[in-house]
Amino acid sequence: MPLGPLMLDLEGLEVSAEEREILQHPLVGGLIFFTRNYREPKQLVELVKQVRDARRDILICVDHEGGRVQRFRDGFSRIPACGKFGEIYEQDKARGISLSKQAGWLMAAELRAYDIDFSFAPVLDLDYGVSAVIGNRAYHSDPDKAFELARAYILGMLEAGMANVGKHYPGHGAVAEDSHLDLPRDRRSLDEIMSRDVVPFRRLNEEGLLNAVMPAHVVYEEVDSQPAGFSKRWISEILRQDLSFDGVVFSDDLDMAAANIVGNFVDRANAALDAGCDMILVCNNRKGAVEVLDGLKRDIDEDSALRLETMRGALGTSPKQLQKQAQWSEAVKALSELL
Repeated sequence: MPLGPLMLDLEGLEVSAEEREILQHPLVGGLIFFTRNYREPKQLVELVKQVRDARRDILICVDHEGGRVQRFRDGFSRIPACGKFGEIYEQDKARGISLSKQAGWLMAAELRAYDIDFSFAPVLDLDYGVSAVIGNRAYHSDPDKAFELARAYILGMLEAGMANVGKHYPGHGAVAEDSHLDLPRDRRSLDEIMSRDVVPFRRLNEEGLLNAVMPAHVVYEEVDSQPAGFSKRWISEILRQDLSFDGVVFSDDLDMAAANIVGNFVDRANAALDAGCDMILVCNNRKGAVEVLDGLKRDIDEDSALRLETMRGALGTSPKQLQKQAQWSEAVKALSELL
């Protein structure tokens, strides 16, 4: 069946009977893992098998960008925060780019070995020094340097058979508020945002390297009264038309505090899809996810379903076979020296 527009999560270390039924709902198309879903590698193998047995075609993903945001730890290589590569770039440009590519490859190769389709990475936000929730998750404060480092990371991901998701379009780094807890408002002009924050997104798209984006739950007051993830101006007009982006658009989590401005969960789902999102995320709120499944009265968009298919991971190897590869050993050694 074509992939539906809802991505949701699981409550624990295995798929419950209720969750098996939910995964088979036609509106479901994606599943995201969190730290609570992981104990050790053997358990992850079994969990993925349970998910695939319930719904073979579902997209499985995780937030595994590195640094603070790495859901699987024991049994997986530690990936440095993106900002580390920015620091190295300032001392040795070639080394910073090389290490960023190794990080993208290692992260993706390890996840693909467990049949996880993609990670919500890389972060394309700029580090303005004001956002605690972004901080060293960003590569750099300079948009062109951020682009170069993200480009290398993405090339590593693609080499390992994984599509990428640039976040948080058009840029979350210039606001202090955390959209998980509050509604950030960015008061800069469209020209300033386009000439700085959008540069990594635009340049990656121009090179045909950007597979997907995730808009920020931020209101850019000079552009639109709605957060970017609910904004036709930001998604349908600027991203799709002006920037000619034809990849996937994922909403950020509709359970975040910043999404409350739109209404209940069904209202949020409709608003995000109407704005141009291909897939909406409802995480850490089973009641909200069920509300969307029960209340979202719309057909599956065929164009979105086709775009979502591009996020499916390429055939990977097993964890044991991966760890026998010289490339894996070299990447682990190089990156562990940075931690």
